[in-house]
Amino acid sequence: MDQIRAASGEKTVRYFRAFLKFSRPHTIIGTTLSVSGLYLMAFAHTNAADPQLAALLLALASCLGANIYIVGLNQITDIDIDRINKPDLPLASGIFSMRTGWALVLISIGISLVLAVFGGKYLLLTVFASLLIGTAYSLPPLRLKRFHFWAAACIFTVRGVLVNLFLFLHFNEIFGGIDKIPDHIWALTAFVFGLSLVIAWFKDIPDMAGDEQFAIKTLSLKLGARRVFNIGMALLTLCYSGLIYAGFSGLSGVQPMVLAISHAILLAIVWLLARRVDPAKKPDIVRFYLIIWGMFFLEYIVFAMACLLA
Repeated sequence: MDQIRAASGEKTVRYFRAFLKFSRPHTIIGTTLSVSGLYLMAFAHTNAADPQLAALLLALASCLGANIYIVGLNQITDIDIDRINKPDLPLASGIFSMRTGWALVLISIGISLVLAVFGGKYLLLTVFASLLIGTAYSLPPLRLKRFHFWAAACIFTVRGVLVNLFLFLHFNEIFGGIDKIPDHIWALTAFVFGLSLVIAWFKDIPDMAGDEQFAIKTLSLKLGARRVFNIGMALLTLCYSGLIYAGFSGLSGVQPMVLAISHAILLAIVWLLARRVDPAKKPDIVRFYLIIWGMFFLEYIVFAMACLLA
């Protein structure tokens, strides 16, 4: 009896770990921090008295459902490619069946849409548009991920534009603010737009072997890993320099010195770490890709802090 319980417990743990991999933890963390950060920015902007925590939790659950649907659908449609590029993923490794994968994405999209309907027009717009783009990214006949421009456009449109502008408007409305995007949110949107583009480019560098075999036309295959890496670093530098300049120029809605100094430090860290990267070596670029996601995480923490201290 004890052996049966132990085996059952091990199986549950194995499936839970597989689900975590299926949900792509770095994207889950990114979604959680972006939703929470924008909530704090709207809270600071409106000087609200009531924190409206229920609204935060509802938006977070809806967006996480959309996140799992999008990354899950991508794994379902990419299973043959992932057997080459990412063989440890649950579908590619066989831990999850295709039936399980479809069940998870359908449950996720259902939860996401139902909660978004109750959340209000801006949350529904954010979630619905993100789901639509995520579907077009992976599913035939469009399958936009086959083309480097459209693949990048899908990622920076959702992460860079939709989430920042419309989730801010959602929380701003919850807190009783007016329907207007303030300057500092435009600055954040421009920054995350650029950062999301870099993430889209760097994501494909370690996957060149499988992408080439299945005719996925990524920028890395067109220009080469080194050139894409250098272009990405140039864009990252431009993004960070823009917020450093905005801070020293006295951008409203944030504590300007916190904004400028924090981004100067982060830019220095990125360059120190980049000097150790050989884009031709898969382990190097995978590690650095996750570091760029770390910078994405930090952005919402640092920017929200600058707003709260304004």
